[in-house]
Amino acid sequence: MKKYLSNLLPIIPVAFILGSVMFSHSCANTTTPPSGGPKDTIPPVITKLDPADGSINIPTHKTKLELTFNEYVVVKDPKSLFLSPPLEKAPKYKIKNKSVIVYFENDLDSNKTYTLDLTNAIADNNEGNMYPGFTLVFSTGDRIDSMMVTGTVQDCNTLQPIKGATVMLYKDHADSAVFLQRPDAAIKTDDWGYFCLRNIQDTIYRMYALIDENNNNKYDPETEKIAFLDSLVKPVMKVNDTLPELQKYDMKDTACCLARKSEYELNIFREKPSKQMIVNKERVGERTAYITFMAPYAQIDSIWMRGVPREKLITQFNLQQDSLEIWVNDPRKQPDTLFLFVNYLKTDSLGVLNPFTEEIKLVKPKVPPGKSSQRDIKKEDTTAVFTIEAKPENVEQYGFVMEFKYPVVETAFDSLGFRFLNPRQQESKGEYSVTQDSLNLRKYVVRPKAKLLPGYEYFLKVPHRKFKDINGFYNDSTEVKVMLPNDDKLSTMFLNMSNVKNKYIIDLLDEKRTNVLRSYIIESDQQLTFPYLRAGKYSIRITEDLNRNGLVDTGILLEHKQPEKVRFYKLEDGTFLIDIPEMVEIEQSIDVGEIFK
Repeated sequence: MKKYLSNLLPIIPVAFILGSVMFSHSCANTTTPPSGGPKDTIPPVITKLDPADGSINIPTHKTKLELTFNEYVVVKDPKSLFLSPPLEKAPKYKIKNKSVIVYFENDLDSNKTYTLDLTNAIADNNEGNMYPGFTLVFSTGDRIDSMMVTGTVQDCNTLQPIKGATVMLYKDHADSAVFLQRPDAAIKTDDWGYFCLRNIQDTIYRMYALIDENNNNKYDPETEKIAFLDSLVKPVMKVNDTLPELQKYDMKDTACCLARKSEYELNIFREKPSKQMIVNKERVGERTAYITFMAPYAQIDSIWMRGVPREKLITQFNLQQDSLEIWVNDPRKQPDTLFLFVNYLKTDSLGVLNPFTEEIKLVKPKVPPGKSSQRDIKKEDTTAVFTIEAKPENVEQYGFVMEFKYPVVETAFDSLGFRFLNPRQQESKGEYSVTQDSLNLRKYVVRPKAKLLPGYEYFLKVPHRKFKDINGFYNDSTEVKVMLPNDDKLSTMFLNMSNVKNKYIIDLLDEKRTNVLRSYIIESDQQLTFPYLRAGKYSIRITEDLNRNGLVDTGILLEHKQPEKVRFYKLEDGTFLIDIPEMVEIEQSIDVGEIFK
């Protein structure tokens, strides 16, 4: 029996093949891949390189690089075929059998080391398994440069890593180089915002990073974000293929990705425009208009309107002084076109700020066809419109925020009614204070003088006809009610801020750092309270407000001005998230001076 089986075994494969051929015309579908069996999860593998990695004396004209894989592949993202230093035109490619042939429309420079990075570019043809990446190094001269630098690119406000940023090195240290020239070396950052510029010359560079929207490897300030280092860079690390910084890791392998050495940190920001001019204007109502400027901090010498006494003109800048609201304090019917004159410092053709008087026509908005001015009048068209906001979770800090649609010319804040009911429904009157917002003349904050208590109901009433706006309209009466949150599962966090030597903005953010839940501005040591927090993870952002304007200011490249420093409070275990459970009071101590040391 054993002898019979041993004679039969060699025939089985042949019979299987013959059977497949016999049934191929009736069973096979040449356009549909066979179903069933385990899914292919193995990425492609390079089996041949032409030229070989590390080759020298490569021709500069009509250069071609051929990478052969163990299976058929596709180029998923052509932009990820990244050549350093970059040429005027990006690399091109074509597929031939199992090979990807990369070629260049521009000639290469002589006596220069080049790297072609393939990370996130290639996948297998069937299952789409991504090739983990490879960097092919070659030289058009007789030697390969051997130095390298590493670092991380992050957002200046959230400190989150920036994927796909272009990091660039320039041997030309002039400020204009990043605007006019392509870099001497460049690379894209990975999912962790990490980069390694390898096989570069042993010389001194200036380093930048940018979000290269048009992929021209130059900085376009109108549309792109940028980062720069204050100091020049001289590489100190030599290329060694065993270094973890040169490996292509799975981006989900946190331990390996974090183990890589990062020599430099770049904070990317969007620069405010440097040219100053009026870029937009609109009349949004009978007596209301606005103008916007290209750059912040517009410098206005004077502003007036034809036919309108200066004392009847009300204006208000926003916090960044790049948008100006304008109101005419006159209830009479206004002309269809108002002529506004603004004398301000405008950028001339030479890029210099000079005094300039600009005439602006503000045309009244058109009434939609078919609309009757009498029949379609709404209540808000004849009253002084305002809102009152009082959120249970932050009314203690922010009070009752009262904001009018138009500036008010008559006020009677002493007529407001503030009362409260205790848990036994006994009513009492409360005292309050009123302050006008320093940045918004239409906004007022009403604050109870006594501490708000849990279980109490608080009411703020605005009586009828106590406030008059610039349209000559009076307010309607309204009353709002608020109670402190009564969910017993909520928690409170106390922050003890010490070593405070400057002005700082303290923000409580959610886990993803996308929403600011509560803010404080401090100038001295103090304890900050964050009540009514639901169970979850939170982060604390601290911004050093050196110019003391209450804003997180961005950087200015040509002035070598970095964005204002931002730090996140780090716990003892090295993490940045504070895990707050239900029904607790936790306390954290933050040495601000140490964080910004």
